[in-house]
Amino acid sequence: MIALPFMRNNSLKLQGIKVHIREPYLSDYQAWKVLREKSRAFLTPWEPTWTPDVLEKSAFRHRIRHYQEEINKGTTYPFFIFRNSDQQLVGGITLNNIRRGVGQNGMIGYWSGVPYAGNGYMSEALALVIPFAFQHLGLHRLEAACIPNNIRSISLLEKAGFQQEGLLRSYLKINGKWQDHILLSLLESDKYNIDNKV
Repeated sequence: MIALPFMRNNSLKLQGIKVHIREPYLSDYQAWKVLREKSRAFLTPWEPTWTPDVLEKSAFRHRIRHYQEEINKGTTYPFFIFRNSDQQLVGGITLNNIRRGVGQNGMIGYWSGVPYAGNGYMSEALALVIPFAFQHLGLHRLEAACIPNNIRSISLLEKAGFQQEGLLRSYLKINGKWQDHILLSLLESDKYNIDNKV
């Protein structure tokens, strides 16, 4: 295991060249709301159906409280992604469903705001989360699941070293319907395409 790159007031921050990632705060609400609102049409094909109150501050407050509980339990590590040049929120990446015992694995999920997709920000955020998961948390395996026609997301994961394992039938209810997903995985022993020293 490695020492955390940045720790301030029990808050985790991982620094990259173009972006840094840190846990979400309640003070991020306005930037999050604006970006999610602007990106709704871009995101909804890949996410669970948005509830009517999903962008309300009370729902965000509940989300932050839930994140803190999961961080304290060691089962989820949520991060918001910020561009270094102007501190702009560009998306989010989460390491969740962490299972210990004989498994030592977790799932990665992410989203990008529409103005920032395709600029390499998510690739760098992924390159920050992978060594955090393997070297700091001591996980053995990372998984990600993508809808088969989400070619962009599959390519991102494969570029980082994830390998396709198979089809998960009717795996998650996305955009209002049960959808198949492709399961991809990365093992600690795999050669992953990042700088392990981030």
